[in-house]
Amino acid sequence: MTTYTTTPDTAHASSVWIAGTFDTKAAELHYIADCMRAQGLACLTVDVSTSSLEPRGTDITALEVARHHPQGSQAVATGERGSAVTAMALALQNCVLSRQSEVSGLLGAGGSGAAALLSPALQALPVGLPKVLVTTMAAGDVKPYVGASDIFMLYPVTDVSGINSISAVVLANAAHAMAGMLRFRQPAPPRTKPAIGLSMFGVTTPCVQAVTQALGEDFDCIVFHATGAGGQAMEKLAASGMLRAVLDITTTEMADELVGGVLSAGPQRLDAIAQAGVPYVGSVGALDVVNFWAKDSVPEKFQNRTLHVHNSHVTLMRTNTAESAEIGRWLAHKIKGMSGPTRLLIPAGGFSALDAPGQPFYAPEANAALMDAVQDVLSPQKQRLVQVLPFHINSPEFAAALVAALHEVLHESAQNQAISE
Repeated sequence: MTTYTTTPDTAHASSVWIAGTFDTKAAELHYIADCMRAQGLACLTVDVSTSSLEPRGTDITALEVARHHPQGSQAVATGERGSAVTAMALALQNCVLSRQSEVSGLLGAGGSGAAALLSPALQALPVGLPKVLVTTMAAGDVKPYVGASDIFMLYPVTDVSGINSISAVVLANAAHAMAGMLRFRQPAPPRTKPAIGLSMFGVTTPCVQAVTQALGEDFDCIVFHATGAGGQAMEKLAASGMLRAVLDITTTEMADELVGGVLSAGPQRLDAIAQAGVPYVGSVGALDVVNFWAKDSVPEKFQNRTLHVHNSHVTLMRTNTAESAEIGRWLAHKIKGMSGPTRLLIPAGGFSALDAPGQPFYAPEANAALMDAVQDVLSPQKQRLVQVLPFHINSPEFAAALVAALHEVLHESAQNQAISE
C-alpha cells in the first residue's frame, strides 16, 4: 500500500489546500500534495467526498467541510449525489472563506462533478490568490467554472484516474505551477491613484484607449474585456469598493443576453453597480453586435441575417431594429434604477467600428430605434442623464465627452458625500 506524507497541524498557519473527492481520487490528490511538499511548501489535503463523510486520512475531513453548510453536515449527507454535491460546494466555499487567512492557495482536481463542486470556492477567493483547477472539463466551455475569477485551469489529457506515465507529468505540472505562483507571487503595487473600471471590445478599442490616455495621469485605468466574464468581473470589483467609478463604454453583453449570443454577462448586468451607488458613465458600445462562435455555430434562425466573420472562432451578427429597441428599453430600465451619480452617452454616429458608413453593420434606423426606446422609458427627470451626441463612438470628440462626464459624476458623488457627512 502506498504511504502518503501528512502535514502537522502547524501548517494551518498558511498552506496550499489540495481539495477533491478522496473517495475516488485519493491517489491523484495525494500525489499532487507530495509534489508540493517536495518543493518545500506546506499543504493540507481537503476531502469533499459526498458518498460518505467518514475520515479518509486527509488533513481536513469531509465532515469538517460539511459542517460549514448553513444547515450543518446533514445537508450534505442526503444520499442523493446531485443535492449532496451542490450542498458540499456551498460548504467548501464557506469553509474556505471562514479560514481564508490559512489558505495561501487552492488547488483542486477531478472530473465534471469535482469541477462543479470546487469552482464556487475557487471563485470566492480574492483576485491574486493562486487558484488551480485540474479537470477534464477544461477543454470545453469553462465559463461556469472560471466565472469572473483568475482561475488557472489545466486539462489533464487523460481522465483523473490513477497515476500513469501521462498523469504523473500533468499533475506534477499543476503542483509545480502552484509552487511557482507562490514563490514568485507579484505583490500588488501601492495604490496611489483611484481606480476606474472601463469596458472594451475590439470594435471600441480606439475610444477606450483615448479615454485611458486622457485619464491615465490621475486614475488607475482598469480595462475589462466585454466577453461576459469581463462585465461580471468589473461589477464584482465595483460592488466590493475597489473601483472609484465605472466608465461602461462597451455594453455589448446586453445584446448577447437579450438576443441569444454567447457572451452574455447574465440578466443581472448593471445590478451590482446600481445597488452599490458607484458613479457610473455608460454608453452603447457594440450594442450593434451579437456574438457567436465559428460561423457554422450560428443558430439556423439567424443564418439569413447580416453576419461578419471576426476570426475563425468568432462570428458577429448585426442587431436589427426590433432587437435594438428591446435592448434600448432594457438598458434604460437599468439606468433608471441607478442609485449613484449616472450619465448615459449615446454616439449617434455609430456604436462600433463596424457601424459606420461603408462598414457592414451600418444601420442608422436600428440605432435610432435604440435611442428612441431609451428616451421613451426614462421620465423627464431621468432624461437629463442621457446625452445623444452627433459623433461616432471611436471619434476623439466622443472620448472627450466621456471624460467630461466622468468628472461630472465624480464631482456629484463628492458633493453627495459632503452633504451626508
